[in-house]
Amino acid sequence: MRRINLALQGGGAHGAFTWGVLDRILDEDDIEVAAITGTSAGALNGAAFKAGMVQGGRDAARANLDWFWEQVGAVNAPDAQAWLQALGPAAGVIAATTAISPAYMAFDAMARMTSPYLYGDIFANPLARIVRDMRFDDICSDRGPALYVGATNVRTGKIRVFSAAELTPEALMASACLPTLFKAVEIHDPKTGRVEAYWDGGYTGNPALFPLYQPTLPDDIVIVNINPLVRGDVPKTAEAISNRINEIGFNTSLLGELRAVAFVQRLLAQGALQRGTMKAANIHMIEDDALMNNLNVATKTIPQPIILARLKAAGRAAADAFLADHKDDLNQRSTVDLEAMFN
Repeated sequence: MRRINLALQGGGAHGAFTWGVLDRILDEDDIEVAAITGTSAGALNGAAFKAGMVQGGRDAARANLDWFWEQVGAVNAPDAQAWLQALGPAAGVIAATTAISPAYMAFDAMARMTSPYLYGDIFANPLARIVRDMRFDDICSDRGPALYVGATNVRTGKIRVFSAAELTPEALMASACLPTLFKAVEIHDPKTGRVEAYWDGGYTGNPALFPLYQPTLPDDIVIVNINPLVRGDVPKTAEAISNRINEIGFNTSLLGELRAVAFVQRLLAQGALQRGTMKAANIHMIEDDALMNNLNVATKTIPQPIILARLKAAGRAAADAFLADHKDDLNQRSTVDLEAMFN
C-alpha cells in the first residue's frame, strides 16, 4: 500500500480540476490518502472526499464529490459531459467571452468598487447552502484521512489551520471567503478568547503544507495545482493583469514552503542534517498549466457546466498521466525537481 498526503489548492470553480484528480486517484486500490490539507475549493474538495471515505469508502467518496459539484453547477452524467465537450466552444473562447460579457463586467466592477458590507446579504456566499448540507460528523471524524483547512486571520494576517472538531461549516466558509465579494466569516477562537474574522486561506497558505510534516504521516505530498505557476505571455489588458496578480499572490505562500522543503532536502543530501531530525518530504505535483492558461478569473468565479465538465476530465487525465509516469516513485523519491524550480 502506497500512503500519500494530498495538498489541494484553491481557485474557485477551477477546483473542478481537483474533482477529476481525486476521482482518478480513487480508482487505485493500493493508494491510501492519509491526510489532506486544502484551501478554499481545495478545502471543500477535501471535506467532500473525507466525508465519503468515512461514510462508505471509495465509492461513497466518489459519489460525494459528484454530489458537491452537481450542487455547484456541474453536469455529471457521462453522456451530458460528452455532449458538452463535443458541442461547446474551446475553453479559451468561453473564458474570453465570459470575461467581456455585460453581466460579468457589471458584477466585476461592483465587486471592485463597493464593499460587501454596504448592501447587507446581497453578497451572501452561494456556497453556504451547499456547505450546510455536508456531513460534518464525518468531516470531523477521527476516521479516514486527517483534514486540515486553512483560512487567513484578518486581524493578524496569519494563517489559521482548522482540523478535527474545529471543522465547522463556518471554517469551510472562512477558507473560501473572498474579501471583495463576501463579508469576513467570524469564528470564536478559544486560544485568544475573542471572535476572529477570517478571509480566504489562499492569501497565507494555498495550501499550507506544514500540517503534513507530522512524523505519523507519510513523507509524500501530492500537490494538486490549479493556479498556473508560469504564464508564457506578459498580460496587457486590465483583466489579464488582475488575473495574473491574483495567481501570483495565491502561489506565493506555496512557493515559500516549497523553497523551505528544498532547503531541508539539500541539507539532508549534504549530511548537514541527520536524517530523522526533520521531515524528508517527497514532493509531487499534478497540474495542467496549458488548460489553466486558457482560463481566467471569470471562469473561476462563474461555475459554467461546460468548463466544469472539461476541468473534471482534465483532472482525471492529468492524474492518469502522473500515475502512469510516477506511481512507482510514491514512497520512494520526489518527482518535482525543487532545485530546478528555484534556479
